[in-house]
Amino acid sequence: MELFHKQTTIDFMGKRRLALIMSLILLAIGVASLVTRGLNFGLDFTGGTLIEVSYAEAPVLSEVRQALADAGFDDAVVQTFGAETDIVVRLAPRNAEESADKLSTDVTNALRQNSSSEVTLRRQEFVGPQIGRELAEKGSLAMLVVLLGILAYVSMRFQWRFSLGAVAALVHDVLITFGVIAITQISFDLTVVAALLAMIGYSLNDTIVVFDRIRENFRSLRKVDSEQVINTSVNQTLSRTLMTSGTTLLVLAALFYFGGEIIHAFAFTLIIGVLVGTYSSIYIASTAALSLGVSREDLLEQKVQKEGANLDPLV
Repeated sequence: MELFHKQTTIDFMGKRRLALIMSLILLAIGVASLVTRGLNFGLDFTGGTLIEVSYAEAPVLSEVRQALADAGFDDAVVQTFGAETDIVVRLAPRNAEESADKLSTDVTNALRQNSSSEVTLRRQEFVGPQIGRELAEKGSLAMLVVLLGILAYVSMRFQWRFSLGAVAALVHDVLITFGVIAITQISFDLTVVAALLAMIGYSLNDTIVVFDRIRENFRSLRKVDSEQVINTSVNQTLSRTLMTSGTTLLVLAALFYFGGEIIHAFAFTLIIGVLVGTYSSIYIASTAALSLGVSREDLLEQKVQKEGANLDPLV
């Protein structure tokens, strides 16, 4: 616990080249996995049918999946939904002749035949492929707009070198998280998009805290170079960063383990995002600003001399 009571003196910037190499390796792995494996798009983007059924008693999911496989639904995704007695069955797009009503009837009958408990159909939804493409386009556009908005915001609040550092950190976080999603092949749906946008907000908030302290120290620490200023600033905010990340990860871990399968992808994406975002706010954002040559002069307010201010008032 001493870390949270005494300021550390870790030479973060002295290890920035090692961190850069590690980031490049992670980015290469992430991009390669995206190219070779791709994303496992969920029903929201591929289209298909969602069927929600309720059991009188909690079913065994492995038996439910086997019952659907025996009925010809090998690609069915089965998850609990809220209570243990409620499950959701997701089916990929099938033959055009099969309507959502027929699919829901076939699925319900297959489940009833292989269960001693009463099975009730609660709802059914159909998502067409066109809607899936529109959601994918709008999700991508939302992330692009967020990055451009952040670039403008940080430029106005700080300085353009900081804004490029912030955006570089966010792009770094998003690409690595995408790579992990591609490697693990978790279902990429709208909940994952929401997690990615939340991750961007979390990472940016952490970066802004570090940038605020860097700006303050550039004005107060006048006899040290830029690298020392950034090192001091990161060490001063380290305890806050670790406490925030730690408590956030505790909540996300609880959601991941106890929130049910329906929220696993959301919690998993945010866990990766918080870990990568904490790292990038220390190394990527600050290192990028340092590499771009940020200095004390860039953050000082320019004083405009009024006309005639240097004239002798007695003349």
